[in-house]
Order: sequence, then C-alpha cells, then structure tokens
Amino acid sequence: MALIVEMITFDCDDPDALAGWWAEAVGGEVHAYAPGEFVTVAQQQGPRLGFQKVPDPTPGKNRVHLDFGVADVEQEVARLVGLGATETGRNSFGEEFSWVVLADPAGNAFCVAAE
Repeated sequence: MALIVEMITFDCDDPDALAGWWAEAVGGEVHAYAPGEFVTVAQQQGPRLGFQKVPDPTPGKNRVHLDFGVADVEQEVARLVGLGATETGRNSFGEEFSWVVLADPAGNAFCVAAE
C-alpha cells in the first residue's frame, strides 16, 4: 500500500479569500465545502490545495512550502506579484539551479524555479 498526496492544507484566518487567490495563481477551481471554514482548490494536475480556518495560524516560517516549476521564471514571478504575492528572496546553487521565494497574501512561502 502506498501513500498518495491528495491535498496540501494551509491553516489561515480567511479560507475563502486565500483559496480564491491560489485558484487564480494555479488556474484551479474553488470548492467551498464549508464556506468560511474549509475550502479547497482543485487543479488539473497534482494534489488539491486545502484552506482551513484556525483561530491562531502558526507564526513564523513555514515548515512546509510549495515549489513550482515554470518555463519562464521572471514572467511567472511578475504575474504572481501582480496577483498580490510578495517576492521575499532569490537563491541559487551556483549557476545550475536558482529559485525565487514568494509569499501569498497570507504570508505563506512558496518558490518558483525553472522546469
């Protein structure tokens, strides 16, 4: 028996708004199972993203984050920033691998790198 990643869930204070933002970012579809409490975003590929309301989201740096691969990093970073993401850093391992760190409107970190 193997584990299959079905969903990655974010704790947040406004599940509807954050799910809407991520749906726009990944081209997904919002499903409000319990509006204001638990909302998911279904993608064409990959696991669903879940957003659950919690009274006190975990402060500080995420211990888990999403990594996205894209054909044009700069174009995608500009699109995401235009949607309301914040660029928080750029990193690399030499010239062979680099990525851009961003935060969604709720402050959750995620990365964008070349495919």
